[in-house]
Amino acid sequence: MARETPACCQTFTFNLLPNKKFKFLEDPCISELLMKWSMLGRISVQAFNFEQNFQSYMKDHFALNFFQDTCVKNNLHVLDTSGVWKPLDKEVIRVEVDLVPCTKVSVDIFDPIFSSGIVHPSGHTAKCFHAVHHDFDELRMMLLEEDSDNYHVVSPCDRQEFLFRLFKHIALGGELCQFEDLISPYIETAKMIYKELLSVQTDSESKKISVVSTVLKVSAYDDYGLCYPSRRDNEQTFAYLCIDPFKRHVYVLYHCFGIGQFSNKDFKCS
Repeated sequence: MARETPACCQTFTFNLLPNKKFKFLEDPCISELLMKWSMLGRISVQAFNFEQNFQSYMKDHFALNFFQDTCVKNNLHVLDTSGVWKPLDKEVIRVEVDLVPCTKVSVDIFDPIFSSGIVHPSGHTAKCFHAVHHDFDELRMMLLEEDSDNYHVVSPCDRQEFLFRLFKHIALGGELCQFEDLISPYIETAKMIYKELLSVQTDSESKKISVVSTVLKVSAYDDYGLCYPSRRDNEQTFAYLCIDPFKRHVYVLYHCFGIGQFSNKDFKCS
């Protein structure tokens, strides 16, 4: 019987999947919303595959191998400070990796937002007065202000869930975001992205659906400091690795706040 290679010795290698398409980036309605939210041209998803077995305890080793892989360095897109998409092309020496919970298989996580009065029965977000941000509503107060009355209507555990993180990223948008009066575009877009990036399986006996993907929030560093994502002065700049251990695919979701181009065309490195 062949012995399994220990995780510390196994090297993950990667190949780009250039023909993999993601519906939420191809859908003209979603593109229009991303434009409105100042995220179009600043958000990307790329797909890679790998040959080796992956388990979640290998997350740090996997992420370091990913950013040190030649194919990844030559093909992973990153926005530079001038707003141009370029290959990473950096010698990564260390990574920071956070395991992101992704247990949700329904949108029940958003029920407290509706039951707390943050959203009216019509689906419109409730308006509020904010001393600094005059365009704030109760939804953004709940997302951002820890001392707001509604901050804790979503539990700390649920706030860490990947589905809620996607919702928050979308609802806060980019630098010139035009906010929605209705909450439904945020939820539906977050759900669409979530379903495309994650894989699920159904238990043959209980028929229970569960998520099998592993999600990592990642930062990569070279000798000069942070190199991926390209900045860390805003939580709306983020990078996630969504790993399917059965298909052996990894999807990279990336967004950079405040710089980039508005375009719904395929991203090309310069």
